[in-house]
Amino acid sequence: MTDKRTGPADGVNSGSENPVNPESPEELQLSPSETMAHNSAMRVAGARRGGQSTQKALASIVLGFELIVVVLIGLSLFGLSTLEPRELGLVIGGGLGLLIIVALGLMRTGRVGIILGWVVHALMLATAILLPMALLVGLVFTALWVYCMVKGAQIDRDRAAWIAAQGG
Repeated sequence: MTDKRTGPADGVNSGSENPVNPESPEELQLSPSETMAHNSAMRVAGARRGGQSTQKALASIVLGFELIVVVLIGLSLFGLSTLEPRELGLVIGGGLGLLIIVALGLMRTGRVGIILGWVVHALMLATAILLPMALLVGLVFTALWVYCMVKGAQIDRDRAAWIAAQGG
């Protein structure tokens, strides 16, 4: 007797007749568009060469969002005429923005992108001297950065241990 949902009544599953069972040995097949999207995301995260790094992927995400905030801080410095000449606010925001773009570009090569990320956070916190509310934003992004660095490294270590235990 065979149940259409669960396979044979005795609980033994040959694998090919049961697409509902998660223990099925069949591998997940992605459509061409899903495969292209997956490969693009992994390239952006720096996984093109060697193993993928969750820490670097999380760092890229945090720095990407921080880029928007840094540019807005520069525009605020300009608009509030905090500095003399006013354009110095645009230079500060643009300079930090360029540093973030360089860090994102170097995220794929070793630890340079991570180190530049720490420098960006220190400089962003330093902008609180000129714009006190930037301290709040800087602290939030720095806390997020620290959390992503710690958890990303932990996930990478756990993944490496799991792969080693699997014999790969």
